[in-house]
Amino acid sequence: MRILDMRTSRREVLALARREWVNDPVIEAKVREIVDRVRKEGDEAVTTYTRQLDCGLIDSLGLLVPAREVDAACRRVAPGVRKALKIAKRNIERFHRRQLPKSWTLKSPGRKLQHRVTPLERVGIYIPGGKAAYPSTVLMNAIPAVIAGVKEIVMTTPCSREGKISPEVLAAARECGISEIYRIGGAQAVAALAYGTESIRRVDKITGPGNAYVAAAKQMLYGTVGIDVIAGPTEVVIVADAQARPDFIAADLIAQAEHDERAVPICITTEARLAGAICAELDRQLVSAPRRDIARRALDQQGVIVQVSSLKEAADLVNDLAPEHLEVLLKNPDAFASKVKHAGSIFLGNWSTEALGDYAAGPNHTLPTSGTARFSSPLGVLDFIKFSNVITFSKKEFERLADTVEALARVEGLHGHAASVAIRRGRR
Repeated sequence: MRILDMRTSRREVLALARREWVNDPVIEAKVREIVDRVRKEGDEAVTTYTRQLDCGLIDSLGLLVPAREVDAACRRVAPGVRKALKIAKRNIERFHRRQLPKSWTLKSPGRKLQHRVTPLERVGIYIPGGKAAYPSTVLMNAIPAVIAGVKEIVMTTPCSREGKISPEVLAAARECGISEIYRIGGAQAVAALAYGTESIRRVDKITGPGNAYVAAAKQMLYGTVGIDVIAGPTEVVIVADAQARPDFIAADLIAQAEHDERAVPICITTEARLAGAICAELDRQLVSAPRRDIARRALDQQGVIVQVSSLKEAADLVNDLAPEHLEVLLKNPDAFASKVKHAGSIFLGNWSTEALGDYAAGPNHTLPTSGTARFSSPLGVLDFIKFSNVITFSKKEFERLADTVEALARVEGLHGHAASVAIRRGRR
C-alpha cells in the first residue's frame, strides 16, 4: 500500500472514494442495448443473453429454479452453515424489527389527518455471483422486506455455465421464504424485473448489489422501477492510533480488498511507525490468503495509508470520504465516533471487525458507497414500505381554511385551485 501524507495528498485520497465507475460510456451503451432488447423481446432476450454470458444450458434448464432443485441444494449445505444462516437470520430480524414504522392519525373536531404506512407489493432482490457466492446478501435484502410486509419477493442470481447456483444461496432464500427464484444475472435480470417478461412479472422495486453492468441498469431504469442505491466498489476506512494492532488492521484491509479488484481499502493514522508495521503484516498475511491476487490488486491500485497530524484531521477526512465502512481502532473510539457525520456503518474498537457487520451482527450490510453516505442510508425496512397521506375535512373545518387556500392559489396564479374552493362556498 502507498503511504501518503495528508498535507500533500488530500485530493488524491478523496479521488479514490469519488470514482465515477458507473458512468462508463462503453458499459452504458451495452446496457442500453440489453435493456431495450429485454423490453421489446422479453424472455427471448433474457434467455439469449443468459446463454451468451452465463449458462449455455439455459434453454433446457429454464429461467425459473424449480422447488426440487432448491430442496436438493439445501440438503447439500453443511450443518454448520445451516446453523450459521439461522443465527445470522435471527440477529438481522431482531435489529430490523425495531425499524418498522407505524401509521398514525392526527385528529381534531372536523379534521382528520392520517399518515398511512403500506408495504410494497412485489420486490426483486438481485444477488450477485461470479467471483463468489453471497448467501448473506440474500438475508440482508430479504429479511427487511419480509418484516415490512412485502407479499411477493422474487430473487435473481447468475448461475454457472452448467446452470448451477450456490447451494448456500438457495438455502438462504429458503430460510427467508423465497420460492420464486430465477437463474439470471446482469443487466438482463434487472431489465426483466423492471419491465416484466412472459414468465417474470414486473416488480415495484429492485434491491441488491452487482457489477458495473447491474449498477448501470439500475440507474437507467430508475423511474420505471424503484431501486435502493447505485452500488459502487466496496470500501473501508480504518482510523488507528498507537494502541491498534497492525495485524488486525492488515487483516481487515485484506478482508475488504478481496471482494473486488476495484475495492478501496484505506487506513488513516496519526502514528508514522504504524504504517510500516501494517505493510509488513499485509505482505505476511497475503501469502496464505486464498483470494490474494484480487486483494493484492485492490491494495496496490486503490489502497493507501494516510498519515495525519491529529484525530481532528482524521475526522475531517472521514467526513469528506463518507465511507461505506468505518472502523475506529482508537483508545477512545466513542469520542471519535461522535465527530463522524457521514458513514454507512461504524465499527468501534479492536473487536468490532467489519466482517461481523457483513454477516451476523444484525445491521444491514447493504450500504452507501462512493461518498453517497453523505445523503444515503443503509438498506432497511423503510426501503420496502411507502407512505400515504389521508385528509378528511368537515364543512366547518373547510371554511376555516378556505380564505388561506384561495389567497395562496391566487398568488401562484392557479385560479382553478381557488375556484375549486370558491364553488364550495357558493361563489360560482
